[in-house]
Amino acid sequence: MDDDFDMPPADSMNDDFNFGGDLETPVLKVGEEKEIGQQGLKKKLLKEGEGWNTPEVGDEVQVHYTGTLLDGTKFDSSRDRGTPFGFTLGQGQVIKGWDQGIVTMKKGENALFTIPAELAYGESGSPPTIPPNATLQFDVELLSWTSVKDICKDGGLFKKIVTEGEKWENPKDLDEVLVNYEARLEDGTLVAKSDGVEFTVEDGYFCPALSKAVKTMKKGEKVILSVKPQYGFGEKGKPAHGDEGAVPPNASLEITLELVSWKTVSDVTDDKKVIKKILKEGEGYERPNEGAVVKLKVIGKLQDGTLFLKKGHDDEGELFEFKTDEEQVIDGLDRAVLTMKKGEVALLTIAPEYGFGSSESQQELAVVPSNSTLYYEVELVSFEKEKESWDMNTPEKIEGAGNKKEEGNALFKAGKYAKASKRYEKAVKFIEYDTSFSVEEKKSSKTLKVACNLNNAACKLKLKDYKQAEKLCTKVLELESTNVKALYRRAQAYIQLADLDLAEIDIKKALELDPDNREVKLEYKTLKEKMKEYNKKQAKFYGNMFNKLHKLDSLDNNKAESKDAQPMNVDSKA
Repeated sequence: MDDDFDMPPADSMNDDFNFGGDLETPVLKVGEEKEIGQQGLKKKLLKEGEGWNTPEVGDEVQVHYTGTLLDGTKFDSSRDRGTPFGFTLGQGQVIKGWDQGIVTMKKGENALFTIPAELAYGESGSPPTIPPNATLQFDVELLSWTSVKDICKDGGLFKKIVTEGEKWENPKDLDEVLVNYEARLEDGTLVAKSDGVEFTVEDGYFCPALSKAVKTMKKGEKVILSVKPQYGFGEKGKPAHGDEGAVPPNASLEITLELVSWKTVSDVTDDKKVIKKILKEGEGYERPNEGAVVKLKVIGKLQDGTLFLKKGHDDEGELFEFKTDEEQVIDGLDRAVLTMKKGEVALLTIAPEYGFGSSESQQELAVVPSNSTLYYEVELVSFEKEKESWDMNTPEKIEGAGNKKEEGNALFKAGKYAKASKRYEKAVKFIEYDTSFSVEEKKSSKTLKVACNLNNAACKLKLKDYKQAEKLCTKVLELESTNVKALYRRAQAYIQLADLDLAEIDIKKALELDPDNREVKLEYKTLKEKMKEYNKKQAKFYGNMFNKLHKLDSLDNNKAESKDAQPMNVDSKA
């Protein structure tokens, strides 16, 4: 027996190995055997493993094994040596049958693999212990593995997990992370070390590898990073500075990195003009809805630190209370509170567009100048959600829909079309499902649906959302096929969408129903002008196209005539 036998790979057997695809982890009972893949590899389960996780390509695994020929002859055993065998999965460090088989195992699992020669040592064998074309059997126990990830999928940045983190969340670009790290050159020279460094993920710190790695980590996770130059300091390297040592050009690094914690930072409005940083996580999963009554502790400051609002922080202090989505506070604060949980404490940075805008505003403790960026510290003490439709009985649904419609009308008249649209949508949701309504209730429900969808279509036209306007009018026409307003507004949408034929159909039908309708007549005039303009453009387009084709034909004819007129070349030898 060769004591140094360490499962060398068969020559060229791993060159075309492809993990995934048709290799599925077989579900086995103890004592059961199944084939893995379609190349003759078999697995028999000897002992169940723990949990559900299995190692992946690139992971560093530790196993005990015993290898035998089919006649029972033992040719190697890590158990006999008393030392587990370690290798990296999917890197061609072992025979192909091992790479394919061990990815199906769980921690602590014991299995017997029967490996055909094609997935072992092939025609040549491995003299003197393994003959040519030998089928082998390996009794393998998967002791453990260290997860190794190719973070950027280009071989430039590998992450080996030393300590598993908590939960499942990872930091995002805007989040502020707190890390400990230590960076060394490949020869072990310390380059940099720091405990308790805080930075924004998208801004990065030290070298690009840190920000890329932390986005894959969980709270409390500790890793070792293998960093190629493109994710370190590249071709130029880095000179020594302060406590940090020099990094030579094109140097690889090894960085030990621990993600201690992070503060979640979110872009509330998706334009980076209302940013929320969570200082303290809230309770549960519930958040206020639109129309909820919220109670806050709040401090409002300007960029220079001037305090303009403070509520709920004194012992007897009255909490700051308002109803969401009712324009009782600035838009940025209103929107941010809708993303918070009870007990959550957050810092808000609000740009002027979502604050007091270009107007000066007198607040409780100071004047807020025009175009001021605002800074709030907010704690959501409690909230009472507005009743949802599923919590209402039928009369409440109809009343609620009517109230939302009136709110929408008021907002429309004030020119606040987006807010008005939301009110009409909410009104329709209250009465969307009316199968259990009485005949009278269905009648009221239909009237409200028609009015709200028509009014919402008017909002969408103002907001230039013509596709939605068309859909809303179609909903109305499904309820009332002769509704002139729906035909008129749908025609307006069609005109803007350049569906002129459909617009004409709707306008003609509207005029059949209401021949004296002035607005429809004016829209028909607009449509005719659009059609005339469109026809002119089409005529010009096709005219130009035919002219070009005619010129091309003329050129071809001229070339042909010119070719015919050429004298034949005379052979001087004739």
